[in-house]
Amino acid sequence: MDYIREFDIRLEREMYYAGEVLSGHVLLNTVENFKLKSVRVMLRGKAHVEWKVVVSGDRRTLRDDQYIIDDRAVIWGQDKIEGTVAILPRGQHHFPFKFHLPGSSLPCSFESKPGYIRYYIKVTVDIPYCSPPQGMKYFTIIGPHIDCMDEQYLVFFFQNIKTTNHFILHDRSELERSAYVCGESIRLRADIDNQGEEEVRLTVKVVQYVEYFIERGVLGVTKETEHLVLEYKGNLTKPNSISKWDSDQNLVLPVTPPSLVGLCRLLQIYYVLKVGLEFEKSGEDLQMHFPLTVATVPFRIPNSKETSSVHYGVASCHVEGGMYVGPEFLLGQVYDGTTVRSDPVILYRPLYVCVNNH
Repeated sequence: MDYIREFDIRLEREMYYAGEVLSGHVLLNTVENFKLKSVRVMLRGKAHVEWKVVVSGDRRTLRDDQYIIDDRAVIWGQDKIEGTVAILPRGQHHFPFKFHLPGSSLPCSFESKPGYIRYYIKVTVDIPYCSPPQGMKYFTIIGPHIDCMDEQYLVFFFQNIKTTNHFILHDRSELERSAYVCGESIRLRADIDNQGEEEVRLTVKVVQYVEYFIERGVLGVTKETEHLVLEYKGNLTKPNSISKWDSDQNLVLPVTPPSLVGLCRLLQIYYVLKVGLEFEKSGEDLQMHFPLTVATVPFRIPNSKETSSVHYGVASCHVEGGMYVGPEFLLGQVYDGTTVRSDPVILYRPLYVCVNNH
């Protein structure tokens, strides 16, 4: 509108947890008086999945939506006006708003090509006889609440490999706990007793799986992606020798979306720790799988005053949740004859909990 110089949505923070109060204000800077019915604010959390399939030779797009939060408020004027419409005087105006986020666990903000989970504030400035100006502000939800100190994650896991058809080999791998926050080092130990005739190498991988679901028909439609989060290859263990290995700082978990199971019907995220023995000559690979949970509340040493320094970062570019940016969040640029800029301007990316690795 010609008489609106500035229209902006500002939040107190860029990220929130379930149960917190989201607050902010709408800024309107006007150059003249005009009639204004209302200023309406909507808080929404939405999951969306979409991809193309080929059915009987035809290419079709399948999609599905799930609304996680849907709350509304009128912060100026009235939703339904009877009588005279109020006049907003020219000048700068601040319209505060506030929403209470649900106290139950919320799925984390997430961006990928097949699907996303987004949280945003949408503001509508309702002016009579005009197309109402609208604005949107995206923010990050940190969730779900997964605490590394929960008893289920403090269980000590161990597995053994004792023999193969051709080689006599014993490997005992021990995982101290199964939940980690990004930036923490995965605590894994392995004892390898190579009684065979071939050198073996310890391999460790963390693999991310993301499953997408569309409710269609009886069974529905699914899509799965798999990405290598981190990989480690140890030194060779020679025949008739024993080696011991401790992960120490070799398995630091990069920034990646937290585990998300059972909170969103359209997608879920889970991780698997794969510990293997790779035979140098034959290439045979023996593997053990451990459950691994990416948490949002870091591990604390009981009765210790030392606490982890928590910060927030975008997901690594090699995992789902960090490798894709939606076109609506890429700012278009106009060449002015002087500025040369190759990197796009990204307006929004989800953030995830990290700790400083010690």
